[in-house]
Order: sequence, then C-alpha cells, then structure tokens
Amino acid sequence: MSLEEFLTEWRSASPTVLVHTSGSTGKPKPMWVEKHRMEASARITCDFLQLRAGDTALLCMSLDYIAGKMMVVRSLIRQLRLVAVEPSGHPLASVDEPLDFAAMVPLQVYNSLQVPEERRRLMQIRHLIIGGGAIDEQMAAELKSFPHAVWSTYGMTETLSHIALRRLSGPEASDCYTPFPSVGISQNADGCLVIDAPAVHDGPLVTNDIVELMPSSPVQGSQASSPSFRILGRKDNVICSGGVKIQIEEVERLLRPHLPCPFLITKCRDAKFGEAVVLLTEVSDTSSLRSVCEQHLPRFWQPRHYLTVARLPFTATGKPARGEAQQLAEAGLLWVTTHAPGGAE
Repeated sequence: MSLEEFLTEWRSASPTVLVHTSGSTGKPKPMWVEKHRMEASARITCDFLQLRAGDTALLCMSLDYIAGKMMVVRSLIRQLRLVAVEPSGHPLASVDEPLDFAAMVPLQVYNSLQVPEERRRLMQIRHLIIGGGAIDEQMAAELKSFPHAVWSTYGMTETLSHIALRRLSGPEASDCYTPFPSVGISQNADGCLVIDAPAVHDGPLVTNDIVELMPSSPVQGSQASSPSFRILGRKDNVICSGGVKIQIEEVERLLRPHLPCPFLITKCRDAKFGEAVVLLTEVSDTSSLRSVCEQHLPRFWQPRHYLTVARLPFTATGKPARGEAQQLAEAGLLWVTTHAPGGAE
C-alpha cells in the first residue's frame, strides 16, 4: 500500500481501517480496527514522547502493517512533518536532515549501525522506537551510549502498536517494559501477560507472552501505576522435552553471543521425549555449532537435531516465522529418516 492509498482510506467515511497481523506464528490475518482507537493510540505515544507540531517524523516501514500506519496517524494527529522513504534495510541512506522521531525494526537499526554515515544519522534521532522483533544484547549495548532516547516497544496489532516501552539508551536503560499510564497489566494462571488498555482495545487482552512482573519504574516523568514487566518468551514457544519445559527465546538468547551464523531454534515431535529441540541454520557444516551448544547450554536444552535449510524463515516485519520454522524441522527430519538410515544430525 502506498502513502496516498492509505491517506485516501483514512479520509474516507468508513470508521474502520484494514490491517494485517505480522504472521509470526502463522499466516497473517486481516483485522478491521476503529480509526478513533488508532487516534487514541497516536495521542498516547505523542504525549509520552512530548512530540510537538512541526517535529520531523520518518516513515520507513511498510504501510501494510500497523506500525507503518500508526506513524502516519501520529503525524496527522500531532501535525508532525512526515518524511517518507521506501521501506528498506537501510532507511537512512538517503535521509540527511535531522529527525525528531523514527520507528524501525531491529534489522533496519542493525544495518544502519554498520555504515558510519547512517550510524551518525541514527544517533541524531531525538526519539527512536524499535519494534517488530527481539533486540539482542550486542545491539542493546551499542545503543546504550546513544545521546538521545532509544526505546524498545511492546505491543501488537490488536493493541494498535505499542502499549509499553523500555529505555535502551542512557542511565535509564532497562530490560523491563513500563506500560503507559492509561494501561493496566496483570498475569493469568499460565504466567502470561494480560493487558487492560481501554483506549485502544475493548476488554482485557490475554497474550501468549510469559512475563515476570516487576515493581513499577516510571520513566520520563510518567506516573505509572501498573508494574513493569520482563518478557521471558511466548507460551507457544515452549518445548516440553522429557518433562523439561524449554523456552525457545531463552535458548536463542544464550546462543546468540557465541554463534557467528544466523540460526533459529524450533521443535519437532519425538517418540521418546515428546518434543525435541531443533537448531535450524543455513550453514552446511553443523559440527562447530554442536560444540558451541554443548559448551553454553544446559544439557537438556541442547538441540537433538541440527538441520541445514536453504533459507531461515522470517516474516515481512523481520520476526522469526515460528510456525514455518517448525514445519521446516518436521519436514527436514522426515526426509532424513526416510532417505538416510543413519538418522538426522
């Protein structure tokens, strides 16, 4: 969708806008969301970041998804000056003016950090929000020294973008997300986050994110009454192997500093253990990966299978496509057991 097409849709008489979920756990799903709720979300973010009329905002994300749409809505609601560039891995390559506000996915930030001129432009952004995927420890360490505010966002299509932020830069950097003042949070019996955000969602929203609730820690002058929270992983990303519950994101977090190649952790059915840990990679020789896993993972977290795939699956917004990853693992192991009597790696 082009900017002109979205503006036409936004200015139409219809009270709703069509958006699609990211598809991180399956096929993207269409959703009709109310414009007045998108406006409420835009005001909450602009007020929190103290954005003013005339500030410059960068649109560098696809308008097929809520993150891109909300950048436009924030600009309309707060009368920001919108600078639009084609969505790409290097959004700052052609932007040479100071920016007050920008939203990016982790891949865009990572690429920008690798190019000196783009890194300089990234550091000049007064408020940079990063969403749509996990931020690894190395990137967080690089961003901590940035002179302006860098934020990791927590939200989803159902909450019309983010409902909580965590600071990545400066002395206020934290691994905990602080909800906006109008947002209440709690946990259900499974330890999953429950969101109460009446301005943007009708009724409590039960997520699949397993969290740890922390004492409230307001940031940037907010007076948050809800506790802050740390994300441990998704409920549907738990591998139950031999009675041991293994969180996929935690395995990836432990391995990321030690594996030089891209990889994903997923699972497959296992006759003995119920489910087994599988490591997917695009590297053909997996022997070195096995030794790293044996060195840095608890015994029962170590992959039972190492599979080489032609392409690691990610969504259009840069998130791991967990459903597709599991399908690749199941299909790959079926092929190996059918064609190679020696079994899978």
